[in-house]
This record gives sequence, C-alpha cells and structure tokens, in this order.
Amino acid sequence: MDFIEPLKYGVPCFLALILVELTYSKTHDHKDLYNWKDFGASLTMGIGSAILGPLIKTVFSIILFHFVYNLFNPEIDGVRTNIMGWESFGFAWYVWLLCQLADDFTYYWFHRQNHMVRALWAAHIVHHSSDNFNLGTAVRNGWFTLLYKPLFYMWMPAIGFDPNMVIVCLGIEALWQFQLHSQYIPKMGIIEKIFNTHTMHQVHHAKNVEYMDKNHGGFLNIFDKIFGTWKELDDDIEVQYGVTHAPNSYNPWVILTHEYKDIWNDTKKSKNWYHKFMYIFGPPGWSHDGSTLTVKQMQKELELKKRISAQA
Repeated sequence: MDFIEPLKYGVPCFLALILVELTYSKTHDHKDLYNWKDFGASLTMGIGSAILGPLIKTVFSIILFHFVYNLFNPEIDGVRTNIMGWESFGFAWYVWLLCQLADDFTYYWFHRQNHMVRALWAAHIVHHSSDNFNLGTAVRNGWFTLLYKPLFYMWMPAIGFDPNMVIVCLGIEALWQFQLHSQYIPKMGIIEKIFNTHTMHQVHHAKNVEYMDKNHGGFLNIFDKIFGTWKELDDDIEVQYGVTHAPNSYNPWVILTHEYKDIWNDTKKSKNWYHKFMYIFGPPGWSHDGSTLTVKQMQKELELKKRISAQA
C-alpha cells in the first residue's frame, strides 16, 4: 500500500504560514514577534533539517523500522504474524487511530527525555534557544535529534504496526507540532480538555521557573496529565521565552553545538567518574557541588520562597 508523506506537502505550508504570520506581525501591533537575525538562524537550521531529514529518515527510520517489523513479524503461511502469536495489524481505520495514539504516547516520552537527559537536551536545546515564540521557531530544530528519535519508535513496528503507517503518523504529529508555535491563538475552551494547544505550548517554551519542563505532549495532553507534567498558562504570569543558559549567538553552528561544549567543560570539573557520567546523562543543571541546579531543584526553591512569603 502506497502512502503520502505528510511533510512532503507540509513544508510548503510551513513556509506560507510563517510568511503570513511574519507579515501580520510587522504590519500590526506585534512588530517584535520576529527578530530578523534570530529568524534567519531558525530558518537556516530548518533548511538544514529539511536537507538532512530525508537522508537520515531513509537510513534510521524506513530501513530500521522495516528491519524491526520483518524481524518481529515474519510471514507464516502468507500471513504476517507477530512472534508473540497475534496477526500483525492491518490498515483498518481503528488501527490508524491506535497507531496515532501510540505515536503520541511515544512522542511524549521522547520529548520528555529530551528535557531530562542532558546529552539529549544538548540536541533539543536548539529548538528552545530562541527568545521568540513564533512559527519561525517551529522549524528551529536540532540536526542531531534526527539520529536518535527513531530509536524511541522501534517498539511500534515490533508489535505489528506497519512501518509506513508509523512514518505517516510521525508526519501528522509534526504537522500538529508546527502550528502550535503561535501566540495569536487564544485558549480554546473545551478543546483544551483533550488536545495540546497553543497556550500550552507557550508554557512549554517558557523559561519561567514554574513553567519549565511542562507540557511535553504531542497533539494530546492526556499523558502530561497522567504523568504530572501538565500546566495551564497563567494569564497573570508574563511569559519569558528561551532557556536559562542561552547560546547568545545567531551563528547556527554555535546554536547547534554550544551545549555539547558546556557538557565537555563540566565533565572536567571533577575527577570522579560518577560525576562525569551525571554531567552527561543526568538532568540538565545537575552539578556535583550545587553550583548549578536542576529544574526540579529550582522549582522546589521557588515553592519554598512562595510559602515563606505567604506566611510573612
């Protein structure tokens, strides 16, 4: 069965929508929404991802997914049968829904681990490094993320989802994620109960301590709510976008690699091999001497200050 790759037609739509938002912001009361140098850096990295993506997808997604699918779902008497005994999934409408739900569950954990493991954060920080939140930021993606993202999704073809179906669902997820990067869409009432929305994604991109490491979901917010990482946008809090340790550069290569350089420098702070391991695979902000704090530690400090202030 032949499938249409959603991103094949999504990319031209991305560029068109960016142009519309850019034009609207510059001709209305939001002229600072786009910074030209920042937008140029984002666009450069987006173009790089568009060039590298198809090649890496062919090697790490299509070939890998088909290998895993064939390994765990061999043909027995002409029927694809999973090694656990059930018949591999077909293409019924409800299988598509299940595949998209499985994709969203996987995306949640893939995205969350990008914030929890510093070596992964070094690749993902690229997407968060802009002080602006707009559709241009949506294409500001780290190139190195492409190398390990498929590994999180291998379980789906392993249990019987057709690899092509998985790839289509990944594309649909990417389309939804792109359009979330807009400040022009307000809260949407009952839709907010189920879906990951624009205001929720504003929270995700904020560097306000109370907002950090929240709302990792794809198109649904149920997994954030189940696993305790959901937070609604508070209209009384002024959102500050970006990261606490920004690259302070519009050079795409610096933006892509600065966190790796910081990790290398941090590993030299201690001769203890456990400390070195934690600087690489521990949560961002971890330090052996307390000189820097993780997000959880910063949020605990903030809560303590609020309690003390309330009691005063």
